[in-house]
Amino acid sequence: MANHKSSEKRARQTLVKTERNRFYKTRIKNITKDVVAAVESGDKTKATEAMKVANKYFHHCVSKGILPKGTAARKVSRLQLKVNAI
Repeated sequence: MANHKSSEKRARQTLVKTERNRFYKTRIKNITKDVVAAVESGDKTKATEAMKVANKYFHHCVSKGILPKGTAARKVSRLQLKVNAI
């Protein structure tokens, strides 16, 4: 348990940030699954629409500091390759 005021505050902030990051990371996984499912179904229009949502959301997470820029770029690139392969 925290013994100082500053460490108590850090503990509270960590809980808030952990919960926020969990929300964003889960949403990233779900959006990625939507793109992959659309690609596996072979529906080009559905995959393209899902890719637009994914691209926007990945870059939104970069601006919020949830993901590093390179990580988002890599994930978007790999998803786009799958969409283009249809």
